[in-house]
Amino acid sequence: MAHENIPYKIYLNESEMPEAWYNLRADMKNKPAPLLNPATHEKMKAEELEQVFCRELVEQELNDTDAFIEIPKEIRDFYKMYRPSPLVRAYCLEKKLQTPAKIYYKFEGNNTSGSHKLNSAIAQAYYAKKQGLKGVTTETGAGQWGTALSMACSYFELDCKVFMVKCSYEQKPFRREVMRTYGASVTPSPSMETNVGRRINELHPGTTGSLGCAISEAVEVAVGTPGYRYVLGSVLNQVLLHQSVIGLEAKAACDKYGIKPDMIIGCAGGGSNLGGLIAPFMGEKLRGERDYEFIAVEPASCPSLTRGVYAYDFCDTGMVCPLAKMYTLGSDFIPSANHAGGLRYHGMSSILSQLYDDGFMKARSVAQTDVFEAAEQFARVEGILPAPESSHAIRVAIDEALKCKQTGEEKTILFGLTGTGYFDLVAYEKFHNGEMSDYIPTDEELAKFRANLPKIDQK
Repeated sequence: MAHENIPYKIYLNESEMPEAWYNLRADMKNKPAPLLNPATHEKMKAEELEQVFCRELVEQELNDTDAFIEIPKEIRDFYKMYRPSPLVRAYCLEKKLQTPAKIYYKFEGNNTSGSHKLNSAIAQAYYAKKQGLKGVTTETGAGQWGTALSMACSYFELDCKVFMVKCSYEQKPFRREVMRTYGASVTPSPSMETNVGRRINELHPGTTGSLGCAISEAVEVAVGTPGYRYVLGSVLNQVLLHQSVIGLEAKAACDKYGIKPDMIIGCAGGGSNLGGLIAPFMGEKLRGERDYEFIAVEPASCPSLTRGVYAYDFCDTGMVCPLAKMYTLGSDFIPSANHAGGLRYHGMSSILSQLYDDGFMKARSVAQTDVFEAAEQFARVEGILPAPESSHAIRVAIDEALKCKQTGEEKTILFGLTGTGYFDLVAYEKFHNGEMSDYIPTDEELAKFRANLPKIDQK
């Protein structure tokens, strides 16, 4: 493999930026299962989805055949403010680990939102504006998606209503204030402002919330407010499509310097960054052109792939959204409040779930104290304070590099550094003070949530 004279940071030129998103589903022999109507359990029709989502986003959601979908010029012009993002050779980390492995990471934190989420936020805001809508509603967990969407809506002069998971709303006030700076309203979820929020508070007094709760509230407000639609920052096919710019740029940078990753690693909550990073590489694997090892890394406290079941489930706690076939812990699963590392969603992208079930990728779960240990180690040698979510990938990348140290293998490792952790300092403080603990749900707890899966034909 050609790794001589590789610069620390590989930048593409503006002219080398992708002009079309890559639709991984076009190369999947087994397509992701369709969304189902929660009332009838029949396949969702486009006109039904358009009551919740923007019209052109519904077209992208249902498109299983077109390998490439053009990125509108307005979106490409916005991307140029922070894209192409760099592919970085982690020379300092390699030296510190004394590993023969070559480590690269695709860094998505060089924009004000601090994460990869802006890639899809600007696309979804663009389509909402094009449709003539007044505004959009959404949920956010740790706050990266809400921050990105508030920026995108401000750019297109759209109203933005964000329901933020309550424990994150309280733990991450600065992320909340960035959203408000960009003009968004931010409500802790579950709230008393919606029917579903009041019901969840009644059923679970004192709950710290979950992404499933926040999604339910955002959907209720979108459906009940003229001129609004709901937008989502992960999980959906359309989001993974937009995030493919990450993988397309990474692949172009690798090809430019003759780099062939043996292993591609990404953190996995709902699947947006992992799906985006691996997309073109996975496409090669599906077409039989090249082989790669793909590893999804999730928190041990919310282990949908490693301990969930592959079944149709509600995408939200309030059970108002479509049913999706995915690896799930159950839509009413709520991670422990002491879980500070993001990636709190109960299910996984239908695309990634299908690929995992078909054996095209692997999954690992890691404890959050181990994650923050890796984050601190990375920050000290690479000069970037990583987001806790990204640090799940860092943990496994370091583990794999240390395996190479033991075996002498010269593997090439690529991972996704999805963003920065400067708004996550409360979590870092707890780690440094020894106040952070590892929560791992028991089999009995998970069985209780699985028992509430919808009673439909789980084929």
